[in-house]
Amino acid sequence: MSEQPSRALHHLDLWVGDLERAVDEWGWLLGELGWEVDLPGSSWCHPDGTYLFLEHSPDQRDAAYDRMRPGVNHLALCVDSRTLLDRMRAESTAHGWHEMYADRYPHAGGEQHTALYVESSEGFEVEVVLTD
Repeated sequence: MSEQPSRALHHLDLWVGDLERAVDEWGWLLGELGWEVDLPGSSWCHPDGTYLFLEHSPDQRDAAYDRMRPGVNHLALCVDSRTLLDRMRAESTAHGWHEMYADRYPHAGGEQHTALYVESSEGFEVEVVLTD
């Protein structure tokens, strides 16, 4: 039996205002990065075992997400191909994502850092970082 590599993060649970729209947006993004559907319509799993779960809970407060408030500012996910990063940039708008810092792509985080910054329709920021 082969040992599964360790991971630093077990899972993420994101509460969203519009579950159907979030599933479309996140499903596309995570699928492009190699995550697989774990529970249809709500959960994706990375090959290392980390999973992301989307939920609209009756316990949520009726307020828009604001990444500038205390809490999580953004998620940084890895991609290992510049070609894929460029394709994701070209296709992101059609899947509900808004590109941030477009005038500084692909080095908005500095000359030694290659990444795409996108924001979902609900304001979640994702930094897709090229790792090589």
